[in-house]
Amino acid sequence: MAESSSTPNIQGATANDPPQPTSSWASAPQNVSQSAAPIAVQHDGESSDSDDAAEPEEEFSDYAEDFASDTTSLNSEITSYRFENGRRYHSYKEGAYWGPNDEMQNEQLDIAHHMFTLLLDGKLLLAPISDNIQRALDVGTGTGIWAIDFADEYPSAQVIGTDLSPIQPGFVPPNLQFEIDDATEDWVYPENHFDLIHVRALYGAIADWPAFYQNVLSRLRPGGWVDQLEMSIQFQSDDGTVTDDHVLAIWSKTFIEAGEKFGKTFRIADLAKGYMQQVGFHNVTEQRFKLPVGQWSRDKRLKKLGMWNLVHCEQGIEGWAMALLTRVMGWSYAEVQVFLAQMRKGLRDPNTHAYFNVVGVYGQKPTSAY
Repeated sequence: MAESSSTPNIQGATANDPPQPTSSWASAPQNVSQSAAPIAVQHDGESSDSDDAAEPEEEFSDYAEDFASDTTSLNSEITSYRFENGRRYHSYKEGAYWGPNDEMQNEQLDIAHHMFTLLLDGKLLLAPISDNIQRALDVGTGTGIWAIDFADEYPSAQVIGTDLSPIQPGFVPPNLQFEIDDATEDWVYPENHFDLIHVRALYGAIADWPAFYQNVLSRLRPGGWVDQLEMSIQFQSDDGTVTDDHVLAIWSKTFIEAGEKFGKTFRIADLAKGYMQQVGFHNVTEQRFKLPVGQWSRDKRLKKLGMWNLVHCEQGIEGWAMALLTRVMGWSYAEVQVFLAQMRKGLRDPNTHAYFNVVGVYGQKPTSAY
């Protein structure tokens, strides 16, 4: 891919880039969750009624062999990973999501969960759900940590967590299961089924958000809730310390552009409320939270959040950057590493009073007309 003209002026890049690590494939670690169900394979004409017993034994044997072969092939596709520039990525629906699924990025996801829980004062979500909730879906569950905590807190609920990668643990609450699924394709869940559908940090992951919300709306039972928490990637300051040419501002501009080129916007934090209202959700409510970077705030709560966010950013930035900047924006591996070094310096600068917004949006499915 040709180098993009939008590459920022980064100092220290060398014309002799290091050899690019070759892409390779490997089996998933042996501790991959066995509860992460393989994709259900359905065949035309398949039936679950008693008539199946009347099928000739040979025909049933052929079907069983085909089913086993298909399932083995899917399992192999799901549990093999792609390695690129020293990071590991999902292979099922390869390229659909830009973030790595390796241990370094998984730690970032768990740090983010702790940070978001602090941000929400110990709550897992904003929507006013019932204490006796019955069915919940966590779309893009990642490491599954939110779903695990939710299943523990709401033992009445049957909880499903979905993701493209089987990176969730095997030891989970009995009312929780993980499934491999692509939320951008046709949803297999029944209509009017869930009491809650939860979404968090899917920025840059969905091409058609209105269609996504339409799927969410149809799968919720009347009166059910969608709850979404998203980070804005727009670094800003109230005192002018994040200037237009600051590395944090360059980062924001670069990734907003990359998202538009990739066809999956990073601006969903600002768009979610409008999209939910457009597809028909009622009682749509938005809450905005300021999340500092670093410990510059005099407010004790914001200072603590800023400390966690700095750790979160430093843990995550290489994974956020590498695939998008090399695949989409045409940067070299060396240019990305120089940019990351400048970012780390900018993030740690105590004289830069940077923050970004975290936006929570929730809405309810109408109780009539569905």
